[in-house]
Amino acid sequence: MARVTIYDVAGKAKVSLATVSRVLNNPNKVNKETRQRVEAVIKELGYHPNAIARGLASKKTTTVGIVLSDVTRAATAQLLGGIIDIAKKYNYSIKLFSMAGDTDIEESIRNVIAEQVDGIIFMNDELDDNEMRIVKERVEEAEIKMVLANVYLDSDILPSVMVDYAKAAYEITKELISKGKKDIYMLATVRKYSVNTPKIAGYKQAMEEAGLEPKVFRTSGDVNINTPHFREFFQGKGVDAALAVRDSIAVSFMNVMTDLGKKVPDDLSVIGFQNTKYALLSRPNLTCIYTPVYDIGAVSMRLLTKLMDPASDETEESSKHILLPYSVIRRQSM
Repeated sequence: MARVTIYDVAGKAKVSLATVSRVLNNPNKVNKETRQRVEAVIKELGYHPNAIARGLASKKTTTVGIVLSDVTRAATAQLLGGIIDIAKKYNYSIKLFSMAGDTDIEESIRNVIAEQVDGIIFMNDELDDNEMRIVKERVEEAEIKMVLANVYLDSDILPSVMVDYAKAAYEITKELISKGKKDIYMLATVRKYSVNTPKIAGYKQAMEEAGLEPKVFRTSGDVNINTPHFREFFQGKGVDAALAVRDSIAVSFMNVMTDLGKKVPDDLSVIGFQNTKYALLSRPNLTCIYTPVYDIGAVSMRLLTKLMDPASDETEESSKHILLPYSVIRRQSM
């Protein structure tokens, strides 16, 4: 029979290697319920750690899991770039996990935990609050540290790194209003993405304060779908400005309005919300609210390293919600 290893214990108990290590070496640092579960598995499997295994278990762990939903979005690559660059500096290895919105969330997060990751950067912004609660509970049960990267929750239940999207949308909408714009649309998606919620909220606040009617138009991020959608809805429609939750949506809208005889920026202003490559590929070049996506990834990884460090003040670090600065990149579309 094959020798039982620390990996077998961690997998059976649904905890990280670090947690098994603490049970073996510093049991007082593990909560009672988890400690008892791990001890029961050790007894059940007949695990007997040798000196080498103890040394391995007590070393600093090195595997970080990145949970995402869609790798096709331009911002995803930038986020991953920031995470990976910092992970290399700390000699962490990276595992990618796909968690689409139509999957069983309970099963998906347990599969991530079973891969023995020692920390998680959660990039999936398609889950609702109840689904995120399930993720949080399973991760905490396994005593794995997790940071939300560019994921919005309407509660401070997990450490996170993002931009104050509500404030950014509010300020740019106020600026458009100050320029005499009144028929201002927010171009959003039918599909739910958590980071769009504060963008829409900030836009609505500015419009309502000015006594203007908020107009949220929801469509697809797929140009093959939103192009005819825009053409049908905005034909003959009064619109003098639009703020889009994504650059690609903004450019698609701008192209359609140009085809309909509108001149940008003479007849209407169009603003994107990322500053991706699409902003410079469009004609005219797209004015954008610049969100430092690469930096969000990098700072998320740095925060996670602190959370995973036994010497850090976990109470202080675990409550951190970091908002990075944004700016407006002014080009020819406004």
